[in-house]
Amino acid sequence: MRIAVTGSIATDHLMTFPGRFADQLVEGQLHTVSLSFLVDALDVRRGGVGPNICYGMGLLGLRPVLVGAAGADFDEYRAWLDRHGVDTASVRISEVLHTARFVCTTDTDHNQIASFYTGAMSEARNIELLPVAERLGGLDLVLIGADDPEAMLRHTEECRSRSIPFAADPSQQLARLEGDDIRVLVDQATYLFTNEYESALIESKTGWSGEEILARVGTRVTTLGARGVRVERRGEKPIEVGTPEEEAKVDPTGVGDAFRAGFLAGLSWELPLERSAQLGCMLATLVIETLGTQEYELRRGHFMDRFTKAYGEDAAADIRAHLS
Repeated sequence: MRIAVTGSIATDHLMTFPGRFADQLVEGQLHTVSLSFLVDALDVRRGGVGPNICYGMGLLGLRPVLVGAAGADFDEYRAWLDRHGVDTASVRISEVLHTARFVCTTDTDHNQIASFYTGAMSEARNIELLPVAERLGGLDLVLIGADDPEAMLRHTEECRSRSIPFAADPSQQLARLEGDDIRVLVDQATYLFTNEYESALIESKTGWSGEEILARVGTRVTTLGARGVRVERRGEKPIEVGTPEEEAKVDPTGVGDAFRAGFLAGLSWELPLERSAQLGCMLATLVIETLGTQEYELRRGHFMDRFTKAYGEDAAADIRAHLS
């Protein structure tokens, strides 16, 4: 399958302050705060939902197409993604803005002071999918992930007007979007990805019941945290898949993106929905055991041993044939 993934492209700059923010705040002077914190550590991580999903798909041997906007500072990030099997030729590079950036300082009490710079992400609204499709000889599926809201709406309308199947994955942007826009993003989606909270938020903001949403999308995929995932289709019995046993629980950031990567890989291999969900859960487990959203590795033997333990030999046989 020729799969394009649209979504935010960002880097995270994470710093650690060896003290307490509260000790630096002077009562009666909070209206004129001027502080500088000398930090002990700086950790720069690659992020953004688009690259996170594409990275996982690349590890599984696919060639996903990343669609999004970045700045002139994207060269090093692009090289990393290229090395891991991601097609970055459709990333728009801004002439004036830097790549989106999350800058966060955490103190010893785990309090955080952070800023998010949108930067080049705002130019994603200028990206048209037709040139991407023409370059690839067509698109079989476009995942529309959290991004500049206008870009998400534009990509959805273009997919609908050009009869390109799309997966709706609004995630973090649901808090900002109003009901009318969410209806546009969800209606006629081939797949709808959410977690449990986002699922309830969509129903609340759109006024659609769960049954009405199922009538408007092909497949509804809801991640359930430690309980795994539920896959629903109208008129069919829901599929529920549990999660493999974790070797450690280090950092949950990026777990949902890894699940989507595995699920999309399963679809690309024409596996049943249950197998695709199992593959997604296994990949997500690797992420929760690793610090960073793109720092995990996929060692075939280890991966298949754990997959077999979690889901059985028959399920593993279906996956093994596709892993190089």
